[in-house]
Amino acid sequence: MKPLTNRSKTVSNKTMTLMERLYLPAIVKGMAITLRHFFKKKVTIRYPEETRPFSPIYRGLHVLKRDDTGAERCTACGLCAIACPAEAITMDAAERKPGEERLYREEKYASTYEINMLRCIFCGLCEEACPKEAIFLTDRILPSGTTRKSFIWGKDRLVETESNRIDISKRHFYYKDEK
Repeated sequence: MKPLTNRSKTVSNKTMTLMERLYLPAIVKGMAITLRHFFKKKVTIRYPEETRPFSPIYRGLHVLKRDDTGAERCTACGLCAIACPAEAITMDAAERKPGEERLYREEKYASTYEINMLRCIFCGLCEEACPKEAIFLTDRILPSGTTRKSFIWGKDRLVETESNRIDISKRHFYYKDEK
């Protein structure tokens, strides 16, 4: 029978030496690696007391920003919902009523705005699509929960309060410099 290729290999039936049969060299090498790692600095951190530094481009929880006068920036244009590949954002638009000029910046606003955090992949496309710079991803970590309903965040949890503004300047200016 003719071989299909000209790459024939000869197989050697070399017998193992006594040291190879005892596996002593392999055991000694393994112990040397173990001892080397035993004396290295530990990488474990004590989480609540210590935290690791985050990258300036870390994408954490979302926040709906307010402008300098305290009015909501979101105009319910829906570009963030369209840009979201996971379809995690839903919103309903409403018209501003007389007397609500201080609450909403534009004539149209988002009466309901929800993000399903279980669907969200924290890609940041909603942040890039927003023409009014209303939604940003912060450096905050998503808290744990026990029910699915606790992971659907509405405006009550997303909109920053006037007394507790969330600083996104480091992350925001990092991206502005890159563009």
